[in-house]
Order: sequence, then C-alpha cells, then structure tokens
Amino acid sequence: MIKKAVIPAAGFGTRFLPVTKSQPKEMLPVIDKPVIQYVVEEAVESGITDILMIIGKGKRSIEEHFDRNYELENELAIKNKEEQLQEVRKITGLANIHFVWQKELNGLGDAISYAKHHVGREPFAVLLGDTIIKSEQPLLKNLASIFERYGDSVVALEEVDPAIVSRYGVIGGDEIEKDLYAINQLIEKPKADEAPSNLVFAGRYIFAPEIFDCIDQTPPGINNEIQLTDAMRLLQKTNKLYGHRFSGKRFDIGNKLDFIKTNIVLGLEREDMNGDLKQFILNLAKEIS
Repeated sequence: MIKKAVIPAAGFGTRFLPVTKSQPKEMLPVIDKPVIQYVVEEAVESGITDILMIIGKGKRSIEEHFDRNYELENELAIKNKEEQLQEVRKITGLANIHFVWQKELNGLGDAISYAKHHVGREPFAVLLGDTIIKSEQPLLKNLASIFERYGDSVVALEEVDPAIVSRYGVIGGDEIEKDLYAINQLIEKPKADEAPSNLVFAGRYIFAPEIFDCIDQTPPGINNEIQLTDAMRLLQKTNKLYGHRFSGKRFDIGNKLDFIKTNIVLGLEREDMNGDLKQFILNLAKEIS
C-alpha cells in the first residue's frame, strides 16, 4: 500500500506575476480553497497518510495553511461559526505533512531528489502542486492499484490535441490492457511531428524507490535542469514503466486562462453557487454574442 507522497511546490510561478511575487501559485484560490489543498485531498482520498512538500523561497504561506491557527479557531468558536471552525480544523488533520526546502530551482527531478531520505526504500507517489484532477475515483488511487498489480512505476497520462504536445512530456508504448500502456519511449516537449503519440504526463506518478538512483545519475538537460523525464528514461533500463490513460479532467493552474476556467467549471459544481453562476454566464453570453 502506497502511504507516502511528495508534492513539489518550489517554483516561482512567473506566469502569474505580479500576484506570485509574494504568494505561491499553489496558494491561488479555486473558489474557497487553495490549489494545493485540492491536491492534498486527492492524496488523502487515495490512502496517503504521509506527505512531504518541496518548497522554496516565498512559500511559507503553504506551511501556515496546513498548520494550526489557534487565534482564528478561537475567534470562530467565540462567534459560534461552527461550520467554518470545523473546516479550518479539518485542514490540519488531513495527513502528516512535512516540508523541506529546495535550495536551488534545478528542475523537477532535482526537487523530487530532496525526498530521498524521507521516503527511504519505499514506493511513493508524486503529485504536482499546481494540477487539480477531477475523476470518478481519485486518480492517484487508480495508479496505486496498478503499481500493486504490476510492481513497477506508473504515470498518469492524458490524451491531448496533437498540436499542443510540445508543451508536455510525451510517451510512446503498447496498450497492454484498456487504458494501460507499457511505455517504451519518453520524450520531453517534442515537436508535434516528432511525438510518438498524443499521450502526455498528467502530473501524477507512482515511483519505485529506484527513481532516486536514476535522478542521481541524470545530468542537466533542457534549461540546464535535472529533468524527471530523463531520470525515468534511465529507470526504464532496469525497470518497467507503465502509463495509465485516465478518464476525467485535468486542470492545469500553471497559466492564467486555465486558472479562470477552473474556477468557473468547479464553481458550477458547487450547490451553493451553481444556480447564480450559471445565470451570470448565460446573461454574459447574451451580452457578448
């Protein structure tokens, strides 16, 4: 059973400047929760009990969000705001959450390497801190089930428009059962005409601990950073690697337009606001049509 997870959250979030000058992009609100809380909740729903977050400069608010705030709790108790009180207390009890600082921003592979001593020789999950996944069952839970069946690392895959594969890590492989691929190619941000498929990494991974040895052996790649894709390619030389094409929706909070879209889509799923929000959208559509 996979019990440990790593959430890299050290990047500057430059595409959201100026707001990310003093606020981590992972703390940007989607409705009334920061992005990273959705990620943690998916991990917990998948059976994770121990989470290590890799953070960097300017990310202190992430630590504070998952810590107790006794003054706030006392104020809510005095004002008999029981629902809000239970909501903020719930955050601190989601899982055992730890933090480590990435000294320099040297890529995703390097960030994950900071978890080596915490994870030890156990298999573990990786969830990108700026990606929300909505699916019928928690995606990470499905990945963990595949790992337990096959005993090797598995990554989440999303099928995208072939025109945009150059934004992602892309796989090539053989479908060995419905929506499950034995991966034989890994290419980071290929040109559209050089991509082996339109199946791309979707921000969720289950790794065997051997990935740490591969990261240690991986030289700097694109942007002079330690690329996780390069380390996974090394891992393939000694271990099998699987990919699961999930059914659901990935919300990438890494850019402004998708951030706005995410708030709208998830807002429409909320019973306390979907009626008014839907009517606002319909009225707005009439105005701009």
